[in-house]
Amino acid sequence: MQPSRMDAIRARTASALASGDLSPLQTSETVIEQSGLRFIVRWAEALARKDAAKAAAPAAGKDAAGASVILPGGPRDPNFNPFLNPDPALTVGPIGTQHTIVLNKFPVCLHHLVLARREFAEQLTPLELCDFWVLAELLGTLGGLGFYNGGAPAGASQRHKHVQWVPAEPGNASLAQLAADLPRDARPGTVYRHPALPMAHALLKVEAGLGADPVASAAAMLAAYDLGRQHLGLQPGADGLLPSFNMLVGDGWLLLVPRSQEHFEGISINALSFGGTIYVRQPEQVELIRQTGPLQALASVGRPAD
Repeated sequence: MQPSRMDAIRARTASALASGDLSPLQTSETVIEQSGLRFIVRWAEALARKDAAKAAAPAAGKDAAGASVILPGGPRDPNFNPFLNPDPALTVGPIGTQHTIVLNKFPVCLHHLVLARREFAEQLTPLELCDFWVLAELLGTLGGLGFYNGGAPAGASQRHKHVQWVPAEPGNASLAQLAADLPRDARPGTVYRHPALPMAHALLKVEAGLGADPVASAAAMLAAYDLGRQHLGLQPGADGLLPSFNMLVGDGWLLLVPRSQEHFEGISINALSFGGTIYVRQPEQVELIRQTGPLQALASVGRPAD
């Protein structure tokens, strides 16, 4: 019997943990509720290690003969690309015709995956059917949440085009609690808003989740994505790049959130934050989120609601 994709993910994860190539986040959790929504704020000390690793990553330079070399230490090469030739220790294998499954080196949870294009494309060029197919394939067989950080203001750390996936586990980000407050008779092709979210956003009903056919699901996601972008004015500029935004998809819904900046008071906010899980680097930042209110924190990095 051919091993399943999840078997391959588990095997690569076990190997990378044993070799030290994977640096999982060890977190402490605080639950904060606001306006009927439950947010988990996780203090992850390893995020500070991730920052240090970026600063100490090999830098590009020239030797005495003028040839390109990699210099240890020093500022990180701005052109460093971990997805063009991904680390074999973290590579699970191909998925679809244009993507590779790579374990996130600093996973927010066990089996946190990056689905990276095999050839370089800018992260802020519009997502295509192939990007949604790989998400649909995982969501249809494994459930969980697909997400996308569009550009640095949305929390993306790499320019190389990629989407991501996390499994459905207690405490992981999800659209389930937002979906619970949306119309039960919601139909595709209509843009909805969640009554508690104070920032500009678009929620669209899609066929996405366990058991969904990946071909039909990918097409439905792409249609919802295009409609949501049109509704929010997220259109490419003269350079072909989109404004910054986050996308989450799962539990039968797709959420788009335009972004104005990455940080709230030094706390990096990415797509998972809008799915109810906020990661902080310092323990005092947990209290800052509590005092401010998680919804106000999220609103501060978004765009004012129309």
